[in-house]
Amino acid sequence: MAEQESLEFGKADFVLMDTVSMPEFMANLRLRFEKGRIYTFIGEVVVSVNPYKLLNIYGRDTIEQYKGRELYERPPHLFAIADAAYKAMKRRSKDTCIVISGESGAGKTEASKYIMQYIAAITNPSQRAEVERVKNMLLKSNCVLEAFGNAKTNRNDNSSRFGKYMDINFDFKGDPIGGHINNYLLEKSRVIVQQPGERSFHSFYQLLQGGSEQMLRSLHLQKSLSSYNYIHVGAQLKSSINDAAEFRVVADAMKVIGFKPEEIQTVYKILAAILHLGNLKFVVDGDTPLIENGKVVSIIAELLSTKTDMVEKALLYRTVATGRDIIDKQHTEQEASYGRDAFAKAIYERLFCWIVTRINDIIEVKNYDTTIHGKNTVIGVLDIYGFEIFDNNSFEQFCINYCNEKLQQLFIQLVLKQEQEEYQREGIPWKHVGLL
Repeated sequence: MAEQESLEFGKADFVLMDTVSMPEFMANLRLRFEKGRIYTFIGEVVVSVNPYKLLNIYGRDTIEQYKGRELYERPPHLFAIADAAYKAMKRRSKDTCIVISGESGAGKTEASKYIMQYIAAITNPSQRAEVERVKNMLLKSNCVLEAFGNAKTNRNDNSSRFGKYMDINFDFKGDPIGGHINNYLLEKSRVIVQQPGERSFHSFYQLLQGGSEQMLRSLHLQKSLSSYNYIHVGAQLKSSINDAAEFRVVADAMKVIGFKPEEIQTVYKILAAILHLGNLKFVVDGDTPLIENGKVVSIIAELLSTKTDMVEKALLYRTVATGRDIIDKQHTEQEASYGRDAFAKAIYERLFCWIVTRINDIIEVKNYDTTIHGKNTVIGVLDIYGFEIFDNNSFEQFCINYCNEKLQQLFIQLVLKQEQEEYQREGIPWKHVGLL
């Protein structure tokens, strides 16, 4: 069977190639992709090629084919990696980690969701309501994080603009009992400006397109996307994303996870306040900058539950400490515009971090006594933002690319070290490869 597949679909494992060169590697990858095989092994690693369409290879039947099987017993698949990680964790009672890396648009976020779905599907479907609750929470948290942390880019309609590391905790029987999410480096500059052909975070468009007329009225918003400077560029783009439908899905997920109605309403108020901030304009009266549209300041103050004069002062002045004295120094027009944008970015970043913290409060391990139930173990899933190269790269993009380079370097080090140690154990002669 394996020989037949290798002839028809190329080599299922790159380790089996007779000669290893970039042209041969790419030819094998292309042959498998054209035959509908988007996954290929390199030893214990799976290479994935994004088909940019839905494939019927993630259903219950496929899950059953990989459940409990050894890594190379079935054709290459994400599920093979997920099952190997789960088995290793369960057999050895040791923490394991799955690293998902690649270019923006490669399919990393979708891969992380399929891995979580697989683990949720193969864990014990017992009558314990808590296990089912945890599984549901872990899966539902994905769409909430995507709404506030993902955006349409030129390469990907649902690009992660933050790094996410998720721990899934298991009890001694291998059932999920909770989890924890760490987020890294949200691309907050996207709130105020986007590359040509790109959008801001999904959350803004979902609110404007999916919110009811009554809700939008209470937030002093209108459905017209082009009315708001911060999303004006992205508002002109045609997209396959159904923002109105996604708004309802995210709102339902937030309720299921456990966000209170007043918390959800506050989230919408903060999004609205940021949109209004982008429409503030400053004019100069002599040397003094003033806010041209003062009514918008009152709206922002109302949405943020603060006083109008405090918002105005925050936008027009900065506090300077000189020795023992603290003075308020008035902004120039340019400084006021910069301060307004910094304010918007800071608010959105704090909102995102609060959402992650709120999800963690709900999904964290509760009432698990290790003295009674034994040690709990973890499977970590790292979904890092993809690297991209633009004509003009922001500092955040530089950090994202640098992070990917370091991750790749670490990965190569670990793989080379592991392979060379195995050669040494087996007494196989090889040419030593130095590790940086």
